[in-house]
Amino acid sequence: MRSFFYKVSSALARFMYGRNGTDQLNWAILVCYLVLWLLRVIMSALDIAIVAIIIDVVMFLLAVVLLFTFVIRLIGVDGHSMVPTLQDGDRLLVLNAMLDNDYGYGDIVVLRKDTFLEEPIVKRVIATEGQTVDIDFVSGAVYVDGELLEEDYINEPTYVEEGTEFPLTVPEGSIFVMGDNRNGSSDSRDYRLGTVDTRYVIGKAAFLIFPGPDYETEKRDFKRIGVIWS
Repeated sequence: MRSFFYKVSSALARFMYGRNGTDQLNWAILVCYLVLWLLRVIMSALDIAIVAIIIDVVMFLLAVVLLFTFVIRLIGVDGHSMVPTLQDGDRLLVLNAMLDNDYGYGDIVVLRKDTFLEEPIVKRVIATEGQTVDIDFVSGAVYVDGELLEEDYINEPTYVEEGTEFPLTVPEGSIFVMGDNRNGSSDSRDYRLGTVDTRYVIGKAAFLIFPGPDYETEKRDFKRIGVIWS
């Protein structure tokens, strides 16, 4: 039982705080043991029917924790780098990378690379391993393997350079990502991020669950709630 609660609390701590949440892990373990102790106290004082209800509630809460640890995550969009597709403050359900790590052009992914930025960032996959990306910063055109991309999802053409040299071939196990708000996004064009090892990917954005205020109107458009298409 102790081993089980340690595993659950460890997963919960990683989910909430990342891989290095040592102090938070200790707190999570303490909380789990306190819950276990309270359950024992309650079960010793109440009849079987009430105990059954309590067990059902605990199992439900445990299922929710496991769901949001191993299957999906709730992540907020921070900033305007994905305008007009996503707005600052959007809340997304993200499919865990452990379940789906097959990334392709157009996928919207959430990633975190601490050496670039400590907080998770949301970007669109432009190219995958083995593909060559080239950008004409004068015309704003983006090419993958020599083919011009028809990007109807972007806010404006890609004019801003950020230090990465092109053409660039994406290494094995990596992806090249950019924000849809091309001239207001730090992404794989930035030499500090560059191509992203897929091990830094938290998961794919699957569903917009709550909209943030629109960048221009500052109003929430609840019609945007729904599946996020690539």
